[in-house]
Amino acid sequence: MFRDIVTDVFFDLDHTLWDFEKNSELTFQKILAENNVGVELPDFLEIYIPTNLAFWKLYREERITKSELRYQRLKTVFDTLKYPISDETINLLSEEYIAHLSNYNHLFPNTTEVLEYLKPKYNLHIITNGFQEIQEKKLRNAHICDYFAHIINSEMAGVKKPNPIIFQLALQKANVSPQKALMIGDSLEADILGAKAVGLHTLHFNVHNEPQHEFCEMINDLREIKSFL
Repeated sequence: MFRDIVTDVFFDLDHTLWDFEKNSELTFQKILAENNVGVELPDFLEIYIPTNLAFWKLYREERITKSELRYQRLKTVFDTLKYPISDETINLLSEEYIAHLSNYNHLFPNTTEVLEYLKPKYNLHIITNGFQEIQEKKLRNAHICDYFAHIINSEMAGVKKPNPIIFQLALQKANVSPQKALMIGDSLEADILGAKAVGLHTLHFNVHNEPQHEFCEMINDLREIKSFL
């Protein structure tokens, strides 16, 4: 479908290549136990996962700061669970979460296989809203850094997806026109609609089991990328 027109493929990282939920669960399993926080991990994650997505949306929209994101997502979970915990402990957990998260390196199934397939044929890049120091460490520790020519993050761009500026910066760095570029990501709002607004082709990795939409094709397994490229 895109074989004859696309030269550059841009990937989101978290929830697209890097299995954020699995790595996040392992991180919380470690830090909650080490800090003697007496909550059941499944109960914690049931609230944390949607809460984290909601706070990331606020962060994308410039309605909260990085520090507020990191504190409030945990504070909200403990408040919902009615678990008494000090601000000091929440701040400690927040720091330890960031420190340990990128030590876990689970990728989505078929990530490496697909990158190996694409690398000889296309220029590959990352566009991520994640924090620069963390995202680069994730890529290195997961041994996929070398697949990508450019890694564009929101701190570098000064804005977050879906803001057009971050996509324009990515196109500029890759020296490619939007008509020859494809964006693959999990977020309809940030990745798909953001990229389409700038003129990129898009492919939606439906990791969140969202309903079908008319904006672009959807895939449920990264291996399906091979049928488009």
